[in-house]
Amino acid sequence: MKAARIVALARKEWREILRDRIYLMLAFALPVVLMLVFGHGMSQEVEHVGLAVLDEDRSATSRDYIDHFTRTHHFRYLGTLASAEQIEPLIASGRARVIVRIEPGFARDLHRGEAAQVQFIIDGTFTSPARTLRGYVEAINAAASAEIRALALARMSGRPIERTLAMIQPVKLQVRYLYNEEVRSIWTIAPSLLMLILLMVPPLLMAVSVVREKETGAIYNVRCSTLTRAEFMLGKLLPNLAVSFANAVMLWGVAVAYFGVPFKGSPLVLAAGTALYLLGTCALGLLISLLVRTQQAAIIIATLTASIVATQFSGLFAPVDSMTGVNQWIARVLPASHYRDIVMGTFLKRSGFELLAAEFAWIAGFAVVLLVACLALFRKRTAT
Repeated sequence: MKAARIVALARKEWREILRDRIYLMLAFALPVVLMLVFGHGMSQEVEHVGLAVLDEDRSATSRDYIDHFTRTHHFRYLGTLASAEQIEPLIASGRARVIVRIEPGFARDLHRGEAAQVQFIIDGTFTSPARTLRGYVEAINAAASAEIRALALARMSGRPIERTLAMIQPVKLQVRYLYNEEVRSIWTIAPSLLMLILLMVPPLLMAVSVVREKETGAIYNVRCSTLTRAEFMLGKLLPNLAVSFANAVMLWGVAVAYFGVPFKGSPLVLAAGTALYLLGTCALGLLISLLVRTQQAAIIIATLTASIVATQFSGLFAPVDSMTGVNQWIARVLPASHYRDIVMGTFLKRSGFELLAAEFAWIAGFAVVLLVACLALFRKRTAT
């Protein structure tokens, strides 16, 4: 194996990349577009949700109760409804997703020491946001109920409301979140998208670049040359690795600068893990190119493989530890879950090499296995 041959092939590949506008668009525009689309589309934040009120009691007590909901960032107050007939059309149109209905006698029942009835109507079209909204409603209602109870007891006993509230709630709960202090879903989603996009785009580019030579017949120049199989593979891999690493840097910039995800760890650790991961994903693209003969087939196989692995066996939507049976075994073998651990560890947890050594080893092993498989499958001579 001679370095001069590898460099010559890499230069030729690089010139073809620069001349191919479609390749450049796929290489540099597609990853950023995917990052922006997936980042906004997969965000699980439930804030500024439309809330309307049907207040049939129309008392100062009911207005105070409603204020507990309207002054939070979770809800966007749309106003008061005139009748119950307006509820369903408002939710069906999507303008409001939560309706608060306070029946007559709300203030009277509270002043008598009785339980007052309040109805919350939540749009259940999307189950996960609906459960989140129910959690918001229950938490705010509990706080409002405690305040109402404290006010009543303070008037009866003559104690300050702060002291009365402390007697009602003797245990004060303090919850502290580590790593994602603001509990923002985008802080988890944006770094995970590096795993997804770098599993989707580099194999696609690698596979298309090799299969295109099969379709045009340029591959026969390689078959008739003195290039060895290893030299051909390295000459093809190096330019695609450089382009893919540039993509990784751009995606890191979008996550940090656009989505505001804090980067707390070592850039060197992330760069090393990314380089190994890209070596494996580019090798996957090379393996696909050796198995198919058309660019359409290469695109379909590369996209489907990335989609299945990234969504089912990476921990993107469910922790790997919660998987059962063969699914967990597959997730442990494939590199996507290990690279996601590296990304999350460097972005949010300040993890170093010592904590991520096993992840690096798994990704490196996967890359080596694929490269050996490519070397074994590539033939310079065909049967015909």
